[in-house]
Amino acid sequence: MKRGLVHIYTGTGKGKTTAAVGLGARALGQGFKVVYAHFMKRPELYGYHEIDSLKALGATIMGFTDGHPHFNKEVTPEMLKKQVADALMYLSGYLQSSSPDLLIMDEIVICVRDGFLDEAELINFIDAKPEGMELVLTGRGVTPGLIEKANYVSEINKVKHPFDEGIPSRKGIEF
Repeated sequence: MKRGLVHIYTGTGKGKTTAAVGLGARALGQGFKVVYAHFMKRPELYGYHEIDSLKALGATIMGFTDGHPHFNKEVTPEMLKKQVADALMYLSGYLQSSSPDLLIMDEIVICVRDGFLDEAELINFIDAKPEGMELVLTGRGVTPGLIEKANYVSEINKVKHPFDEGIPSRKGIEF
């Protein structure tokens, strides 16, 4: 690709990560080099088997944070800010040396929404990405500046969800 575009999957509904992983699988099927970088997730505790699926298909998997302070009391806001800043610095260098075709930054939008990453820093990261690389950002609460920067913005909103009826998460569907 001559010009890689920026995708955002946001909203309150189920399916943001699923959409990003689906795009990653499609890209891998076309022989693209795919990197999936997750923020706020703790696969060692919760599984997130879509990560395993991408890895099995040949994606490079990177995890950068120890979860959100709201869900992991061992993580302080200061610690998380540093982890996210370190991640952006690492990824900036990695993109230059490894030249992936697609980078998925899962839940990075939450880092901006909750004040662990300044919107301007993420926009600077987007501006500095390799020209031919496709970039996917996911997470609830996308900011106007990120919407302006993106080429695709898909808002996935909850209309109805089984959890509201007391039905717990199901293996293979929600996790």
